[in-house]
Amino acid sequence: MCPSEDKYTDEGRMEESSPSKAVIPLAIVTVVSVVCMCATAIVVATQDNGSASAPLGSGSGLSNLNVILNVGDTDFATRGPPAGDNPCAGKKLDLPNIECINDAIDGKPQAGANVTKGYKGDMEVDVEPIDKPYWQSGLCPVNVHWHLGAEHYSLGEYDEAGKGPAADEKDDDHRRLAEEARLGYQCRHYDENDARFAMPYEWKHCVGMKVGETYEVHWPHSAAGSCGTVNQYQTPFYDGVFCNLDMDTLVTLGAQDIANNVGVQAQVFTIVNDETYYYPDLMRGMVVDGAMGSDIAYYTGSTTGTSRDNEKCSSYAPITWQVDRKCHKISASSFDQLCADMKSQRDDMSDDLYAHGSRELVADEWAADNGKLL
Repeated sequence: MCPSEDKYTDEGRMEESSPSKAVIPLAIVTVVSVVCMCATAIVVATQDNGSASAPLGSGSGLSNLNVILNVGDTDFATRGPPAGDNPCAGKKLDLPNIECINDAIDGKPQAGANVTKGYKGDMEVDVEPIDKPYWQSGLCPVNVHWHLGAEHYSLGEYDEAGKGPAADEKDDDHRRLAEEARLGYQCRHYDENDARFAMPYEWKHCVGMKVGETYEVHWPHSAAGSCGTVNQYQTPFYDGVFCNLDMDTLVTLGAQDIANNVGVQAQVFTIVNDETYYYPDLMRGMVVDGAMGSDIAYYTGSTTGTSRDNEKCSSYAPITWQVDRKCHKISASSFDQLCADMKSQRDDMSDDLYAHGSRELVADEWAADNGKLL
């Protein structure tokens, strides 16, 4: 119990009822007072453990204000901002797929392509990709999503020699999504005898993900996004890309204008159950750390996804692609943190919490010849 305040004199001594007086240094009195104040605050903050909030008393002058006394199991990790208008909702511009023939696809190179160092496609283009970080060109990330396996091809990294875990019959979500989603190329990291690739992870936010599997993550960027606001991240990503761009303006833009203002970062990972490989902020874009994000292929292509192949091509082109040629290990918890961050956005990103199917590798004739060796 703390001594009563009226026991102290202005000289920092405690007055006793007995004739003798115990002298207590002022410094000790100060420490005792601070400790008591902290203890009182702790009691106030925890005395109503069962309540999420409670109104302040009328004597406080703030009787209509609720304050959180104890959050208990409240999950702030996925709590979004207050509800509000989303100016990007429904802003996707409808550009239907086209036949992959020279007349129709002229000037619209496709993705994902071969990004092995030294590779160039056969389609002649006069457009150059952005070859510096997107933020330096005024673009911001407007979405993040990933594909089962790699849509791109990098010899020796993610290619036909890569492998991953067989579908686990007990893992219903993963099996169902794997059956629905086309598997792309896989990395060469997987080792079924290494616990890091085999030990299950208890996913709390991502859906249908699996340790040991390869995923290609995409971060679409746009200069027409709602950059720097609570509406920056959108699902579908087209809403974010076209948030501040209408069709009347789009048709006035040249091919180079489009490639200068819309781009995608891509990075390929194998998931491991090992916290050594934890990266907490996949929401913002490609991981750049040491070998990660250091060997980049730059080229112009299109949007991807399984509605396109080498017969049906995307009209959303040309856009810049910046693709990490290397495959990297990353912890399952990194992805789960990403999914938690996605849940905390104002726009509903639940349709991107699982892996999408991978487009088949773009044929040489539909791949641009402007790949840069940087």
